[in-house]
Amino acid sequence: MNENPIVIVLYVGIAVYVGKMYWGDCRAAEAGADCSGAMPGATTAPLGAYMIGALGALLLLGLETGGEIALGVADEQSEMVWYFLFAIIAAGVVEEVIFRGFLVVENKGRAWLVASCLAFSIIFALIHAHLWTTEDGFEWTFTAKAFFSTGILFANSLWFYAVRFGPWNPNGSLIPCMCAHAISNLGVFLVKLVQGYVLF
Repeated sequence: MNENPIVIVLYVGIAVYVGKMYWGDCRAAEAGADCSGAMPGATTAPLGAYMIGALGALLLLGLETGGEIALGVADEQSEMVWYFLFAIIAAGVVEEVIFRGFLVVENKGRAWLVASCLAFSIIFALIHAHLWTTEDGFEWTFTAKAFFSTGILFANSLWFYAVRFGPWNPNGSLIPCMCAHAISNLGVFLVKLVQGYVLF
Protein backbone atom coordinates (compact mmCIF):
# COMPACT_ATOMS: atom_id res chain seq x y z
CA MET A 1 0.00 0.00 0.00
CA ASN A 2 1.07 3.56 -0.67
CA GLU A 3 2.67 5.30 2.33
CA ASN A 4 1.40 8.72 1.24
CA PRO A 5 -0.30 10.25 4.32
CA ILE A 6 -3.29 11.41 2.26
CA VAL A 7 -3.82 7.90 0.85
CA ILE A 8 -3.57 6.45 4.36
CA VAL A 9 -6.12 8.94 5.74
CA LEU A 10 -8.50 8.01 2.89
CA TYR A 11 -7.99 4.28 3.53
CA VAL A 12 -8.61 4.70 7.27
CA GLY A 13 -11.72 6.74 6.45
CA ILE A 14 -13.01 3.91 4.25
CA ALA A 15 -12.32 1.42 7.04
CA VAL A 16 -14.19 3.56 9.57
CA TYR A 17 -17.15 3.91 7.18
CA VAL A 18 -17.24 0.17 6.42
CA GLY A 19 -16.84 -0.65 10.11
CA LYS A 20 -19.71 1.69 10.99
CA MET A 21 -21.97 0.04 8.38
CA TYR A 22 -20.94 -3.38 9.63
CA TRP A 23 -21.56 -2.47 13.26
CA GLY A 24 -25.00 -1.11 12.36
CA ASP A 25 -25.87 -4.42 10.71
CA CYS A 26 -24.66 -6.30 13.80
CA ARG A 27 -26.82 -4.17 16.10
CA ALA A 28 -29.84 -4.67 13.83
CA ALA A 29 -29.30 -8.45 13.91
CA GLU A 30 -29.11 -8.39 17.72
CA ALA A 31 -32.37 -6.44 17.83
CA GLY A 32 -34.07 -9.04 15.65
CA ALA A 33 -34.60 -6.73 12.68
CA ASP A 34 -34.82 -7.95 9.08
CA CYS A 35 -31.18 -8.47 8.03
CA SER A 36 -31.69 -9.63 4.45
CA GLY A 37 -29.51 -6.79 3.12
CA ALA A 38 -26.88 -6.98 5.87
CA MET A 39 -23.18 -7.33 5.20
CA PRO A 40 -21.88 -10.92 5.40
CA GLY A 41 -20.90 -12.13 8.84
CA ALA A 42 -22.53 -9.16 10.57
CA THR A 43 -23.39 -11.13 13.71
CA THR A 44 -22.09 -11.51 17.23
CA ALA A 45 -19.59 -14.13 18.39
CA PRO A 46 -18.73 -15.77 21.71
CA LEU A 47 -15.64 -14.63 23.60
CA GLY A 48 -13.89 -17.91 22.76
CA ALA A 49 -13.91 -17.02 19.04
CA TYR A 50 -11.97 -13.83 19.78
CA MET A 51 -9.48 -15.62 21.99
CA ILE A 52 -8.90 -18.46 19.51
CA GLY A 53 -8.56 -15.98 16.63
CA ALA A 54 -6.04 -13.84 18.50
CA LEU A 55 -3.98 -16.80 19.74
CA GLY A 56 -3.76 -18.29 16.25
CA ALA A 57 -2.72 -14.93 14.78
CA LEU A 58 0.00 -14.54 17.40
CA LEU A 59 1.22 -18.10 16.85
CA LEU A 60 1.53 -17.44 13.10
CA LEU A 61 3.37 -14.19 13.84
CA GLY A 62 5.79 -16.11 16.05
CA LEU A 63 6.34 -18.68 13.27
CA GLU A 64 6.92 -15.87 10.78
CA THR A 65 9.45 -14.07 12.98
CA GLY A 66 11.24 -17.29 13.95
CA GLY A 67 11.20 -18.53 10.36
CA GLU A 68 12.78 -15.33 9.06
CA ILE A 69 15.54 -15.64 11.65
CA ALA A 70 16.09 -19.35 10.87
CA LEU A 71 16.22 -18.65 7.12
CA GLY A 72 18.62 -15.75 7.65
CA VAL A 73 16.27 -13.27 5.94
CA ALA A 74 15.25 -11.16 8.94
CA ASP A 75 17.52 -8.34 7.74
CA GLU A 76 15.58 -8.19 4.45
CA GLN A 77 12.61 -6.53 6.16
CA SER A 78 11.01 -3.63 4.36
CA GLU A 79 10.96 -0.31 6.18
CA MET A 80 7.68 1.23 7.30
CA VAL A 81 6.85 4.80 8.28
CA TRP A 82 5.28 5.03 11.74
CA TYR A 83 1.91 6.39 10.58
CA PHE A 84 1.42 3.37 8.32
CA LEU A 85 0.30 1.68 11.56
CA PHE A 86 -3.15 3.24 11.05
CA ALA A 87 -3.46 1.69 7.58
CA ILE A 88 -2.48 -1.79 8.70
CA ILE A 89 -5.00 -1.68 11.56
CA ALA A 90 -7.66 -0.45 9.09
CA ALA A 91 -6.77 -3.38 6.82
CA GLY A 92 -8.15 -5.65 9.52
CA VAL A 93 -11.60 -4.27 8.69
CA VAL A 94 -11.44 -3.70 4.94
CA GLU A 95 -9.65 -6.90 3.94
CA GLU A 96 -11.81 -9.06 6.19
CA VAL A 97 -15.06 -7.70 4.79
CA ILE A 98 -13.77 -8.25 1.25
CA PHE A 99 -12.07 -11.63 1.62
CA ARG A 100 -13.69 -13.42 4.56
CA GLY A 101 -17.02 -11.69 3.94
CA PHE A 102 -17.74 -11.39 0.22
CA LEU A 103 -15.04 -13.59 -1.36
CA VAL A 104 -16.20 -16.97 -0.14
CA VAL A 105 -18.68 -19.51 -1.50
CA GLU A 106 -21.23 -20.31 1.18
CA ASN A 107 -24.39 -22.44 1.15
CA LYS A 108 -23.16 -24.76 -1.62
CA GLY A 109 -21.59 -27.43 0.55
CA ARG A 110 -18.35 -27.91 2.42
CA ALA A 111 -16.27 -28.70 -0.69
CA TRP A 112 -17.15 -25.35 -2.29
CA LEU A 113 -16.49 -23.52 0.97
CA VAL A 114 -13.04 -25.09 1.43
CA ALA A 115 -12.11 -24.65 -2.25
CA SER A 116 -13.10 -20.98 -2.19
CA CYS A 117 -11.13 -20.39 1.02
CA LEU A 118 -8.04 -21.93 -0.60
CA ALA A 119 -8.44 -20.05 -3.90
CA PHE A 120 -9.08 -16.65 -2.33
CA SER A 121 -6.24 -17.21 0.16
CA ILE A 122 -3.87 -17.61 -2.79
CA ILE A 123 -5.16 -14.33 -4.24
CA PHE A 124 -4.89 -12.66 -0.81
CA ALA A 125 -1.25 -13.73 -0.50
CA LEU A 126 -0.31 -12.72 -4.04
CA ILE A 127 -1.79 -9.21 -3.94
CA HIS A 128 0.52 -8.29 -1.05
CA ALA A 129 3.36 -7.87 -3.55
CA HIS A 130 6.20 -9.89 -2.07
CA LEU A 131 6.81 -11.91 -5.25
CA TRP A 132 6.71 -8.86 -7.52
CA THR A 133 7.48 -5.15 -7.50
CA THR A 134 6.58 -2.12 -9.60
CA GLU A 135 9.25 0.28 -8.31
CA ASP A 136 11.21 0.32 -11.58
CA GLY A 137 8.54 -1.20 -13.80
CA PHE A 138 7.07 -4.62 -13.17
CA GLU A 139 9.52 -7.34 -12.18
CA TRP A 140 9.39 -10.60 -10.25
CA THR A 141 11.18 -10.90 -6.91
CA PHE A 142 11.63 -14.64 -6.46
CA THR A 143 13.69 -14.65 -3.27
CA ALA A 144 13.55 -16.87 -0.19
CA LYS A 145 12.10 -13.96 1.81
CA ALA A 146 9.45 -13.28 -0.85
CA PHE A 147 8.30 -16.92 -0.97
CA PHE A 148 8.34 -17.22 2.81
CA SER A 149 6.34 -14.01 3.35
CA THR A 150 3.82 -15.03 0.69
CA GLY A 151 3.44 -18.43 2.36
CA ILE A 152 2.82 -16.77 5.74
CA LEU A 153 0.18 -14.52 4.19
CA PHE A 154 -1.50 -17.59 2.68
CA ALA A 155 -1.47 -19.29 6.11
CA ASN A 156 -2.84 -16.13 7.76
CA SER A 157 -5.67 -15.97 5.24
CA LEU A 158 -6.58 -19.60 5.83
CA TRP A 159 -6.53 -18.94 9.57
CA PHE A 160 -8.87 -15.96 9.25
CA TYR A 161 -11.28 -18.13 7.20
CA ALA A 162 -11.05 -20.79 9.92
CA VAL A 163 -11.82 -18.20 12.58
CA ARG A 164 -15.01 -17.28 10.72
CA PHE A 165 -16.20 -20.78 9.84
CA GLY A 166 -14.80 -22.83 12.75
CA PRO A 167 -17.08 -24.45 15.35
CA TRP A 168 -15.97 -21.83 17.92
CA ASN A 169 -17.81 -19.15 15.86
CA PRO A 170 -21.29 -20.66 15.39
CA ASN A 171 -22.80 -17.52 13.82
CA GLY A 172 -19.96 -17.07 11.31
CA SER A 173 -19.23 -13.59 12.65
CA LEU A 174 -16.52 -11.50 10.97
CA ILE A 175 -15.71 -9.52 14.11
CA PRO A 176 -13.25 -12.11 15.52
CA CYS A 177 -11.58 -12.23 12.08
CA MET A 178 -11.21 -8.45 12.06
CA CYS A 179 -9.70 -8.52 15.54
CA ALA A 180 -7.30 -11.38 14.71
CA HIS A 181 -6.21 -9.61 11.50
CA ALA A 182 -5.64 -6.32 13.32
CA ILE A 183 -3.66 -8.10 16.07
CA SER A 184 -1.54 -9.85 13.44
CA ASN A 185 -0.78 -6.58 11.64
CA LEU A 186 -0.08 -4.76 14.90
CA GLY A 187 2.32 -7.57 15.82
CA VAL A 188 4.15 -7.16 12.50
CA PHE A 189 4.50 -3.45 13.23
CA LEU A 190 5.90 -4.13 16.71
CA VAL A 191 8.40 -6.68 15.36
CA LYS A 192 9.56 -4.15 12.76
CA LEU A 193 9.80 -1.51 15.50
CA VAL A 194 11.97 -3.74 17.70
CA GLN A 195 14.17 -4.70 14.72
CA GLY A 196 14.63 -1.05 13.71
CA TYR A 197 12.58 -1.01 10.51
CA VAL A 198 10.01 1.64 11.56
CA LEU A 199 10.85 5.16 10.41
CA PHE A 200 9.90 8.17 12.54
